[in-house]
Parts: sequence; structure tokens; C-alpha cells
Amino acid sequence: MFVVPPNGSLALYANFSSVPSVIAFLRFIGILNASVWFGASLFFTFGIAPAFFTPEMKNLLGDIYAGLVAQSVLERYFILHYCCGAVAIMHQLAEWVYLGKALHRLTFGLLMAIMALSLIGGLWLQPKLKELHRIRYGRPEQFPPQQRAQAEKAFKSWHGVSQVMNLAVLAGLAGLAWRLSVPSNGSRFSTGKFRG
Repeated sequence: MFVVPPNGSLALYANFSSVPSVIAFLRFIGILNASVWFGASLFFTFGIAPAFFTPEMKNLLGDIYAGLVAQSVLERYFILHYCCGAVAIMHQLAEWVYLGKALHRLTFGLLMAIMALSLIGGLWLQPKLKELHRIRYGRPEQFPPQQRAQAEKAFKSWHGVSQVMNLAVLAGLAGLAWRLSVPSNGSRFSTGKFRG
């Protein structure tokens, strides 16, 4: 019969021979996820996104379609954030359950802040920018010049806000990757003979 030890940690239960393997697997998943998340976000921010607004792209597609393509890619960028964020939360909870250690407040708080900014950006700000883009480049018979000018001004302001939020997320992801790869306490990923 299986009995959970009194301290709640499955890792310290003597009958589990897989403890070192599971601890190594948890660490690998956490670091891999943070690396993919940070690397993809960095590449998108400094490699992919600026390409949509180069003179070559604007000559090829025009301002309207370059913006539409950028919005389509940005939707997928936020899906990456949601998926990596879900994996990161599950990783933190798996560590908590398996190792019986309290969640690190700084690491978990950083993760929650990153997820909050990602959700705000993807579910609220991005649709707002999409609508402003539609008005800005809409047909003159649909939107009067004054409304289009207001949309252009608002778009530029909200786009600046989204850029600041994205840079905050990047800084948070760098911190999260650091926190996961250099644990604050040396025994976080080690029990007995295992040296992580």
C-alpha cells in the first residue's frame, strides 16, 4: 500500500528508486521551457517583428498588408507565450508536489507577472491594435478622416505601450531562465547521491 510521507514530499520517500531521474527530468523541463520561451521571444522581438516594417517589406506589401501580416504572426507569438507559460506553471507545481518544497516566491511571482503581461497583451491590447489598424487603413466612406487620424494617433500610442510590455516580458523571461538554471538553494534539485 502506498502512503505519502508526513512531510508531503514524494522525492524523500525511500521506496521510489526513480527519485534522481524524476528530479533531473523536472530540472531539464524547466530549463528547456524557459530557454525556448526566452529564445523565441528574443528572436521574435529583434529578428522577426522589425522585418515587417523594413522598406523592402513595405514596398512588397504596402503599409496595410505589412501590418496585417505582422498582426497574424503576433497572434501566434502570444500562443507561444500561453503554451510556455502553462508548461512553466505545471513545472513549478510538479516541483512543489514532488519535492515537497514551498514555491519560490520570487520565481513564481515573476512567472505570474510574465503571464499577466502576456495575457493582457494577447487578449486585450492586440485586438485593440488590430481594430485601430482596421480604422486607420479603412475605406474613406466607412471612416471619416478625423476618425482615421484619431485611430492613427491611438495606434502609435498603444503600439508603444505594447513594445514596453514586450521588453518587460523579455526582462522577466531572462530573470526566470536565470532563476531556473541557477537555483537559490543548492539542494533544490538534489537528494542523496544525485548531484544536479
